[in-house]
Amino acid sequence: MTDLYLGLGSNLGDRERLLHRAVKILVERIGGLKSLSAFYETEPWGFCSDHPFLNAVAVLCTEKTPEEILRITQAAERELGRRSKSVGGTYADRPIDIDLLLYGDAVVEEDFDVPGTEGRKVHLSLPHPLMHERCFVMEPLAEVAPDVVHPILKKTFRELLASLADR
Repeated sequence: MTDLYLGLGSNLGDRERLLHRAVKILVERIGGLKSLSAFYETEPWGFCSDHPFLNAVAVLCTEKTPEEILRITQAAERELGRRSKSVGGTYADRPIDIDLLLYGDAVVEEDFDVPGTEGRKVHLSLPHPLMHERCFVMEPLAEVAPDVVHPILKKTFRELLASLADR
């Protein structure tokens, strides 16, 4: 069994309800819930919007592979109303966003075919390459796993959050 860390976000619709529904779907399809952070209201990152996000981190225990998890999370996003993905650093409002943050201490750089993506490959980077730059990820992550060490940066999530606060 592997600990899987997922970042969840929503800034359209009934945000809290969508996050709870996402967690329920993910537990049913991926594995048992070990921990769920509080929900944090944050400003959009990387784009301007009048709609603040509600963000959280869920930790699941799974036997699924990263590829299987990616397929499940992409399908869950579509099921919960997401119609388009952020491409090339262009972000927009969305009812749900599910990001794979960490899969144990695995380091993954791979492209996958995922149903529902109009034939384009989906790139998966683990650990998530921008997670340590985003307070909306690091704050809930440090809440649920303060002493877990980032497999590349070799700092705990608590330390990475503190370094963001120092900026």
